Amino acid sequence: MEVCGLDEAGKGPLAGPLVAAAVILRHDINGLNDSKKLSKKMRELLYSEIMRSGAIVDVELISARSINTKGMAWAGKEIFRRLIRRIDAGSYIVDGAIHPGRVKSKTSKIEAVVRADGSTKCVMAASIVAKVTRDVIMQELDKEFPHYNWRINKGYGTKEHITLIKKHGESRYHRSVFVTTAIKNST
Repeated sequence: MEVCGLDEAGKGPLAGPLVAAAVILRHDINGLNDSKKLSKKMRELLYSEIMRSGAIVDVELISARSINTKGMAWAGKEIFRRLIRRIDAGSYIVDGAIHPGRVKSKTSKIEAVVRADGSTKCVMAASIVAKVTRDVIMQELDKEFPHYNWRINKGYGTKEHITLIKKHGESRYHRSVFVTTAIKNST
C-alpha cells in the first residue's frame, strides 16, 4: 500500500503563495529530513534526487490573493484537499495538527501528524519539494519587485522586509492581513 506524504511551505510569510507538495517515494533516499533543518544547498540536492528518483510528485499553490480573500485557515486545508484529489494512494500523511477533512471520492485513510516532516520519509520529501518550489517562486517574484528583497527574505516578515513595505507599500503578492499585523507589531 503506497503512502503519500504532504507538507506545505509558506504559511507564515507576508508575501507570496502558499505551496504544498505531495510525494509517494518509490525507493529510499538518503539524507531526507525536515526542510527547515537542511541547508539550502542540501535541500536543492535532495530536491533533484527526489525528482529523478521516480517518485510521484505533485505541487499545488494558493495565491496571496486567495489567502487575502478566503483566509489562511481555508488555504491550509484546501491546498491539501486539492493534492489528495489528484493523487491515488493507500493512505495520506499530512504534516501538522490541522486535518484537511474528508475528501470526496477518497476512501483512503487521511491522517494529520504533528512533526511528520521530521519523522516520515515521504513527508520529509514533500517538505523539501514544497520549500524549494516556493523559494524558486520568490526568486522569480523578486525580479518583478526587487525592492522587497524577496530573493533573500523569501517574503518572510524580517525587519528589513517590513521596512521596505512601509517605504514602497504593498504589492499584489502581499498578504494584507499579515502585513497589517506585522507593521502594527513593529512599532
